Amino acid sequence: MINRISRRAVGALLVSTSLAFALPAAAQNEIKIGYNADQSASGAAELGLSGLYGFQAAIEDINAKGGVLGRKLVGVIRDDAASPPKSIQNMNELIDNEKVAAVVGPTNSGNALAWLHIPQQKKVPVVSHVATATDITARYAKEPQNYIFRVSMVDREQLALLAAYAVKASKSKNIAIIADTTGYGQAATKDLQEILALHGIKPVAVEKFGPKDTDMTSQLAKLKAAGADMVVTGSLADATAQVLKSMEKMDYYPGLLSTWGSINTPLINIAGAKLAEKTIFAASTTEDASDHATALHKRLIAKHPNMPAFVSAAQGYDAVMLIAAAIKQAGGTDGDKVQKAMESLGEIQGIIKTYKKPFAKEQHEALGVADFHLAQWKDGRVVKLDNEIVKSLAAADLKR
Repeated sequence: MINRISRRAVGALLVSTSLAFALPAAAQNEIKIGYNADQSASGAAELGLSGLYGFQAAIEDINAKGGVLGRKLVGVIRDDAASPPKSIQNMNELIDNEKVAAVVGPTNSGNALAWLHIPQQKKVPVVSHVATATDITARYAKEPQNYIFRVSMVDREQLALLAAYAVKASKSKNIAIIADTTGYGQAATKDLQEILALHGIKPVAVEKFGPKDTDMTSQLAKLKAAGADMVVTGSLADATAQVLKSMEKMDYYPGLLSTWGSINTPLINIAGAKLAEKTIFAASTTEDASDHATALHKRLIAKHPNMPAFVSAAQGYDAVMLIAAAIKQAGGTDGDKVQKAMESLGEIQGIIKTYKKPFAKEQHEALGVADFHLAQWKDGRVVKLDNEIVKSLAAADLKR
């Protein structure tokens, strides 16, 4: 009886031991990349959702070519629902439980600023593919190693492009600013005033409104009285739509420029497709910007017919391609080595552009103002703007 039990015990032990060895072996054949971004809750959720589609497409393409170092890439996806506590929880789970090699995200700048210390302390590279706050990559810039990178549109860089266009397009040089009272809107106002000063221009009017206001006619009347023929907004898509509707009430249509938030569908949902066409905004790419962009857009739309923001899909795609290249160059997933590899990457083909040494120790922004396009809505689609003013813009005009 004792011998029989012993044989059973030994057999069970052998099975459990083989499983214990088998599971880590299987796990070693995968490289996990985390995705932590709002895909459901805030006005920017559609940027996070589109970013996810690009993230997944890049993983598919890499795996189709044999993965990285002969290992399959696996995306581990979390929705932070625009909540900083949830986003923090997600980051801890991705790093501590899922053992991801890197993370792409988030959608919202406030969430990034809430958890930057986590990947920095745990030495896990992060690539922000949507969030635009300047401090995201700057916070740890003076540390021996900075684990935070970005493939997105930094706020000040976007505003530099908008200001350059406004200066060229304005016949009177009467440029005005209208922004909401959020931290985002007021930071944009400050940046715009500083950038315009570099052009030797002081705004003829600076007006603000509450983020939930729906009638800006009194503010716009002041801009009109000041003779403004170009107006730059500091607001997200829904608020910019209300500015457009107020312009329509007044039959006052100066040139209206805004940041990439106007790519979001609330602009056309609230203002209507035709009125939405009266604003020009910054974008890192558009579906018609290049053959690479057109091909990815066609592929994603076939799978996700209602994909709202191709620009963040392209940024999500490129973020994964840069991470994969760094893991390959590092020869593994050690965070310290991957971080150093990120800073010494060579040439990587992306959707937005061919990246040539995209990062360095003092530079963790893969995209800058020279990479950005101006775009607008046409027949319900975002298309690249390529008029005579755009063609006349030179590097010297992009003051920041």
